[in-house]
Amino acid sequence: MGEIVGAGLISHAPTIMFDEPTRRELNEGKEISLVPGLVRLRDEVLDALRPDTIVVLDTHWFTTVEHVVSAHDHREGKMTSSELPRGMCQVPYAYDGDPDLARLIEKHGNEHGTPTTAIDDPYLPVYYATVNLVHYLHRGEKFVSVSIVQTGDDDDFLTLGKAIGDAVAASDRRVVVLASGGMSHTFHRLKALPDHEASDPKHIVTPEARAADEERVAWMEAGDHARVIDGMDAYHPHSPEGGFGHYLAMAAAIGGRDCTAPGRRFSDYENATGTGQVHVWFDRPEGGWTA
Repeated sequence: MGEIVGAGLISHAPTIMFDEPTRRELNEGKEISLVPGLVRLRDEVLDALRPDTIVVLDTHWFTTVEHVVSAHDHREGKMTSSELPRGMCQVPYAYDGDPDLARLIEKHGNEHGTPTTAIDDPYLPVYYATVNLVHYLHRGEKFVSVSIVQTGDDDDFLTLGKAIGDAVAASDRRVVVLASGGMSHTFHRLKALPDHEASDPKHIVTPEARAADEERVAWMEAGDHARVIDGMDAYHPHSPEGGFGHYLAMAAAIGGRDCTAPGRRFSDYENATGTGQVHVWFDRPEGGWTA
């Protein structure tokens, strides 16, 4: 029987892929906390857990009529972001996939009534919400990406997460689930962007969005996943990235409203051109996710 051995809400903000001098230039001479946070997460957590597979809920992979799961044996190439081709240009990636787990997610998703398809088309694009995390976190683990269906409601993402949890349990894998995305996600307008590139959260697009993000980070740190899930109607007006489907699916995979695993921050809560970014990690409690 497989198990989810750890999970996290992890930022893939484009600035993590800039070189350090550029990051410091954009951030008033200081390093952004997201980069050392990823290094610590790899060295202090993933090296100890030694997962077989990392499942990435990818908020840059939008699908329309179904959840899609990458089912490739191997993925390798270079990625240039169509959104930010100067900052993320020809980024190399090479990792094995886990087609057996992908097909289990497909099976359980459809059994739970949410349309889910595993795809192994070699021309299927890879997005930077996956590639940026591979760059920092991959040390031989298999990687599976899962799309965020743009027509989905909160319950669709919760059902997807339940399917992921059931699929892992039906496997023999040790799995980490990463919700790859930000929190509130509205950018400053083009002319104003240069004035809001530093990581200080005073640059979040509105004080209300910052307050909503910080409230939810506090709930996560307290292990109050039920409150985050139940508070989505109040959060949606702040346009969380991917409808916060990445967090909802991750949370549902580890027990949903019944999960009380407290979060550990591996970064500050930071700004990225108006959007809220943070790394929050959830250790599996000794007695299980819903203990």
